[in-house]
Amino acid sequence: MAGVVTAVGVLAVTGTVAAGCALAGAAAIQSARVSAVADTAALAAADTALGFAGGVPCGRAAQVVARSGHALAACEMDGVVATVLVESTAGVFAIQARSRAGPPE
Repeated sequence: MAGVVTAVGVLAVTGTVAAGCALAGAAAIQSARVSAVADTAALAAADTALGFAGGVPCGRAAQVVARSGHALAACEMDGVVATVLVESTAGVFAIQARSRAGPPE
């Protein structure tokens, strides 16, 4: 009987650790995706500010972020330099990525 209890305990701990690792891995993957979306949105806003694309810079960034299924939390323009903040979730984890784009200094 003691062996069965020990085996059940080991399986429960192993399952809990595996689930935790899976959640952490999913959060890491989602973080990379959100970072890429933030980079793309900042580039789109900066290109719009420079006149390479039509529209409003932060509106263009919002379009890029919306197409990816994430949320644009902030968009700031300093001349032609765009800074965007994109938010998302992965399970119980909140993920944010900030990106800045513009011409070289």
